[in-house]
Amino acid sequence: MTFVFRLLGKQVYNFFYHLGCFGGLVWQTIKSLSDFGTYGKLLGEQMMRIGIQSIPIVIYIAAFAGMVTAIQSSENFDQFVPPYLIGFVVEKSILRELSAVLTSLVLAGRVGAAIAAEIGTMRVTEQIDALETLAFNPISYLVVPRFIAGTFMFPALTIFAGFIGVSAGWITSIFVMDISTVEFFKGARQFADNKDFILPMAKSVLFGMTITLIACYQGFNSRGGAEGVGAAATKAAVTSCLMVLFLDFLIAALILFKY
Repeated sequence: MTFVFRLLGKQVYNFFYHLGCFGGLVWQTIKSLSDFGTYGKLLGEQMMRIGIQSIPIVIYIAAFAGMVTAIQSSENFDQFVPPYLIGFVVEKSILRELSAVLTSLVLAGRVGAAIAAEIGTMRVTEQIDALETLAFNPISYLVVPRFIAGTFMFPALTIFAGFIGVSAGWITSIFVMDISTVEFFKGARQFADNKDFILPMAKSVLFGMTITLIACYQGFNSRGGAEGVGAAATKAAVTSCLMVLFLDFLIAALILFKY
C-alpha cells in the first residue's frame, strides 16, 4: 500500500513540476517576442517546414475525410431523406471538426516530433549551451520562430483542408451517389453559419501554439543521447495528440454553448 501511495505521489509531483516548467517556457517565449532581430530571419524557413511541406499529407487526409463522410452519409440516409442533406453533413463535419482536428493530429506527429527531435539533438550535443555562450537567447532563436510559424500556418492548413475536404465530398457525391451539384451545395449553404468558420479557426490557432510549444519543451528537456532524443520526439507527439483532443472538446463546448 505504501508503494502505491509513493508511486502516485511521484506521478503527481512530476506532473506539477513539468507543468510549472512548461509555464516558464511559455512566459519566456512571450517575453522573447520582442527580440525580432534574432528570430525574424528564421520565420520563413519555419513556415516552409511547418506549412508548405505539410501540404501533401493535408491533401491526403482531407480528401479521404471528405469522401468517407459523403459515403457514410449516403449509406445511413434512406429514401425518405432529401439528398441535399448529404451536403449539409459534409459541410458541417469537415468545417467544424475534421479539418482542424485531423490536420492537427497528423501534424502533431509530423511537426511535433520533428521539432522535438531537432531541438533535442541540439540539447544533447550541447549546441544550445554554445548558443548561450555566444550570448544568443535560445528561446528567441529556437522556440519563437517555430511558435509563430505554427500559430499562423496551422489555421492556413486548416482552411486548405476544409476546402479540399468539402470538394472531395462534393465530387464523391456526384460520381458515386449520383447527387447533383445543385442539391449538394443547397444543403451546404442552407445550414451554414458563422460557427462553421469561427470554430475551426479558434481550434487551429490554439492547436498550433500548443503543439509547437510542447515539442519545444520536450526538445529542451532531452537527456541521454540518441535514446533521449527519441523519447522526447515520442512524448511530443503523444502529448500533443492528447492535448488536441482535450482542447477540441473544451473549445467546442465553450463556443457552442455560448452561442
